[in-house]
Amino acid sequence: MSVTLATDDTGGPEIFASLQGEGPSVGRPVAFVRLSRCNLACQWCDTAYTWRFEGDNRPHRNGVAFDRKANQVTLDEAEVAERIAALGQDRLVITGGEPLLQGAALAKMLEHLPDMQVEIETNGTVKPPARLDVRVDQYNVSPKLAHSGNPADLALIPEMLDFWADDPRAFLKFVVAQPADLDEVMALVEKHRHPKARVYVMPEGTDSATLRERGKWLSAAALERGLRMTDRLHIHLYGDTRGT
Repeated sequence: MSVTLATDDTGGPEIFASLQGEGPSVGRPVAFVRLSRCNLACQWCDTAYTWRFEGDNRPHRNGVAFDRKANQVTLDEAEVAERIAALGQDRLVITGGEPLLQGAALAKMLEHLPDMQVEIETNGTVKPPARLDVRVDQYNVSPKLAHSGNPADLALIPEMLDFWADDPRAFLKFVVAQPADLDEVMALVEKHRHPKARVYVMPEGTDSATLRERGKWLSAAALERGLRMTDRLHIHLYGDTRGT
């Protein structure tokens, strides 16, 4: 069984060791693997090279279309696992794109990594298959708000939002660009009964100046509303770059 991955700047698979930059595990040393393909299209997505290939007309603020052959590579799941193991980390973050589109292949890959803790970063629209779910220690679920440009019927599926609310491993991470986005966050949290202790808000931005500017008002809003806040550590450390 094969896994379809994004590529790094050298054209190889985007598999690397770094510090987790967002969410509950921020600052933790981990191995990362970034998968290709996504079922949503966020207009501010900072990894559009995983889905916006030539011929894909879904909107993105940069309007860039990527060559699929140069930005996507398919490897046998055993080889992917071998490359991950070689990084020497005890925790793996599987990101994308939307990783759960390849749930069966991921389950097979993780059979070669029996001792690793596993985080999956997902947009929350795809239910993990049971064979994969039993291996996951943490889900970082990022439902897409209206400002993402995705239709609500694709991005905010009620039964899936309820599903994640009932899973204690699932932490919600909302990308926030302006103060009005917090009203949408709170409406979803209240409607689907998400415990606030598992809800994070994060400023949208791909440079430190933007993140700091938005972080000022977002921190006050998070405090007022009883939510947790996360920054984007990797942007401050490495910039908006692949393999970091």
